[in-house]
Amino acid sequence: MILTQQQLHDALVERHGTEIQKKLDGATVGIAGLGGLGSNLAVFLARLGIGHMILVDFDVVDITNLNRQHYTMKDLGVSKTLALVEQLEAINPYLNYETYTERVIPANVKRLFSECDVIVEAFDKPDQKAMLIENVLTQLPDKPLVSGSGMAGYGSANLIRTEKRFGHLYLCGDGKSDVADGLGLMAPRVAVCSAHEGTMVLRLLIGETEA
Repeated sequence: MILTQQQLHDALVERHGTEIQKKLDGATVGIAGLGGLGSNLAVFLARLGIGHMILVDFDVVDITNLNRQHYTMKDLGVSKTLALVEQLEAINPYLNYETYTERVIPANVKRLFSECDVIVEAFDKPDQKAMLIENVLTQLPDKPLVSGSGMAGYGSANLIRTEKRFGHLYLCGDGKSDVADGLGLMAPRVAVCSAHEGTMVLRLLIGETEA
């Protein structure tokens, strides 16, 4: 069964309320990195009915991604942008999914994300995280930025939280757990952190600025 755009939108309005859904309909959210954080986050945002998503990742789906990222075996070898949009369109085909299969670097941050209402950092590697945070804060200082830091392993999910830092930066995670020998990224904890990012994005879009 394929729902019409009106049927699907009416269902969202019934769940979220008219005023909140109107804000989500008109929102643009950028996600930098479509791995464990970003792929799960994009699914959450599609279910919310975020009107426009900008999805950026240079990589293809690999076997090492399947333990925590929102992909399946049929996606192996496919660009993450393409594989993820296929899933998102199965959830809500009436949203605008804008994809860029390229690596985020300082020189393209403004081009990729200047039209976003909220930007989300969803990289795996600390140096990539630091690069994006630095460049969003300097090149796009008025844009809210939601970032993930500390979600590795199997520690209590209750340690993962969202904090507002300087400027418009929000950090989600426990702030300390990192990948090490015997301590990898595992689906439940990564998804909890991703849900924190999604909740903060939602709050920002409806005008709530406190973590």
